[in-house]
Amino acid sequence: MFSKFTSILQHAVEALAPSLPLQEDFVYHWKAITHYYIETSDDKAPVTDTNIPSHLEQMLDILTQEEEERESGETGPCMEYLLHHKILETLFTLGKADCPPGMKQQVLTFYTKLLGRIHQPLLPHINVHRPVQKLIRLCGEVLAAPTENEEIQFLCIVCAKLKQDPYLVNFFLENKARRPEAQSPGGPVGARGGLASPDTGQPHGDQPPAPGEEPQAGAAAAGGSPANSRSSNNNNHSSNNYNLVTSLLNLTRSPDGRVVVKACEGLMLLVSLPEPAAAKCLTENTELVDLLTDRLSGFYKALPTSMDPLDIETVESVNWGLDVYNLKDDAAIFAGKRGLISFLSWLDYCDQLIKEAQKSAATVMARAVRERFFIPVMEPQLMQTSEVGILTSTALLNRIIRQVTSEALLQEMVYFLLGEEREAETPTGVMRYPLRHRLIEHCDHLSDEISIMTLRLFEQLIQKPSQHILFSLLLRSLEERNYLENKPAEEPLENGLAHDAVDLEEDPLFGDDPSADGRLTGSDWLSPSPSQSPDHGKTDGKTEVHKIVNSFLCLVPDEAKSSYHVEGTGYDTYLRDAHRQFRDYCGVCQRWDWRGTPKPIEKCDLDRPFFEGHFLKVLFDRMGRVLDQPYEVNLQVTSVLSKLCLLPHPHMHEYLLDPYINLAPGCRSLFSVIVRVVGDLMLRIQRIPDFTPKLLLVRKRLLGLEPEGVNVDHMTLLEGVIVLEEFCKELAAIAFVKFHATATSSP
Repeated sequence: MFSKFTSILQHAVEALAPSLPLQEDFVYHWKAITHYYIETSDDKAPVTDTNIPSHLEQMLDILTQEEEERESGETGPCMEYLLHHKILETLFTLGKADCPPGMKQQVLTFYTKLLGRIHQPLLPHINVHRPVQKLIRLCGEVLAAPTENEEIQFLCIVCAKLKQDPYLVNFFLENKARRPEAQSPGGPVGARGGLASPDTGQPHGDQPPAPGEEPQAGAAAAGGSPANSRSSNNNNHSSNNYNLVTSLLNLTRSPDGRVVVKACEGLMLLVSLPEPAAAKCLTENTELVDLLTDRLSGFYKALPTSMDPLDIETVESVNWGLDVYNLKDDAAIFAGKRGLISFLSWLDYCDQLIKEAQKSAATVMARAVRERFFIPVMEPQLMQTSEVGILTSTALLNRIIRQVTSEALLQEMVYFLLGEEREAETPTGVMRYPLRHRLIEHCDHLSDEISIMTLRLFEQLIQKPSQHILFSLLLRSLEERNYLENKPAEEPLENGLAHDAVDLEEDPLFGDDPSADGRLTGSDWLSPSPSQSPDHGKTDGKTEVHKIVNSFLCLVPDEAKSSYHVEGTGYDTYLRDAHRQFRDYCGVCQRWDWRGTPKPIEKCDLDRPFFEGHFLKVLFDRMGRVLDQPYEVNLQVTSVLSKLCLLPHPHMHEYLLDPYINLAPGCRSLFSVIVRVVGDLMLRIQRIPDFTPKLLLVRKRLLGLEPEGVNVDHMTLLEGVIVLEEFCKELAAIAFVKFHATATSSP
């Protein structure tokens, strides 16, 4: 009661007294604080019952006012006094002792406001960064401490200052091995002086640390001081500490979610700093990598062993730090939703952290995710034999592939899934990388659910911006063009056109330019004049594309076609989608070193035995069974194949979309696979009475134009025929769009 009365009296006196010069006023408030410790005998009264908070706030106001009144960058007498008399050092000592109780909270707030309000660079001064570094050590020592909010605010303002001036991070890399004679003298430090081994004010290896300067045991008890607790990984780098990262890592274990998010934001700022020494110290001498991988593994292992793939696929998009907990509602929707969101949220954080990180740090962190999470945790789940387990783990992997956007993490994930091999595949070498082999085999699994989910996984994968995916799965097998017969091509009769072929220039279908909304750039890989290639007859480009389009459109016999009976199912419906998707692919592939034209035939090793590659082999095998497979499987197989046909690579275009190439003996192409299917279909049609009416009925039912009624015989076959017809129209549209894009982008 008495202290409150004296505080009120003091404020009244200050209000009536004439205003003092800023420096005198500043010194007065500081001495009032020091006199408290000299005069008071009751050190158990909380700091809020004293005038200390008021004096500290007044000192901040004076420093702010002084800076506003002076020219930019000029240090005033009050700031000089603070630096010269090592006020921050003294406050650190008082805060560490927490005397009076609550003083640590006041000191943290003072440091935070000082760094936040003052615009001139303070951290280069040894009498600033030394006590700041010491105060950093006190943060995160005890979980759920009453000062956690102030601690995280202080750490985040330091991170923000380092983000503004990244070179300052060198002051916060503790190097205990430095010799004492290498120290900088006291006083202000030059902005760029001595950055190779800056004086951080830390204890040195051959000099005993000052009492109380080492992190206290409470840090280890509360969650560990990562930089000092690592034994196996830090033996070669034990001379370096990055205490700012260590304290933030400790606070990521806080039970307060808001503190955890702020700590993660601070780490995001630190990993993005471009200083190589900081990046190396961060990945080698802290537990940041352990935090990322251990938490990722923990969340994944906590997921139920069986989950509905649809739940995994459709759970809402998750951004780290923004997921809202509602355990009751989440459990009511589906078991494991809360755990799934936690896993995906942390995955998103890892992905964003690696995306923002300095390049070498990003590489290390991404490789650690592969070595400590993908290989030991995910691979056994993907390699198991339980169908339920395979389905769940494949659905989770599909969601991970969809979510990863950072280049470094995507690369490591691709290497994990497909291996790093670059040489052409051989039939005997497909098992060289077991996980890749197993995943591709799952595209043709006995379980249709597993086949569909794995096909979706590969469809997602081939759309990611990684050249290695396409090279590993496809291009390395087509590189030498040894699918071509090693002899000159014969001249096709009548330009390869059927007598009833449609002239696309006169067809009103092509009156509207499907690419009128923008030209495609960088797509000159498809030659507009095929006559330049020895693999084609001497025809012009327009005739060539008409031949190809009509080859696909006429592939299915008339008696097996049903789309012309239903409005809105014509070939033109595929043109716009093909144009949009092809443009998107060109945007992704534009930065890759893909040749504009096929590799010259004289430079190709046509004598090497051709193997289409494990992935295409499985897809072609499944396409060959299109008349005998479930409708959903056929849709997914053709969806993957159409994505491959859209790729703007000359060899992919030639092998998948050119019906007129001369295949080497024993080789097959997409067109030849479909031709065999059509041949089988024509034999089967003769054995099914009322084939065409039944086909039309099935199509209308699939479109929802007819109600479900009595079962139709040969339903699987009829659905397969419909998929086949639609796929041929889609291939024709893709071929036309790719040629049209080339023609409009050519000079």
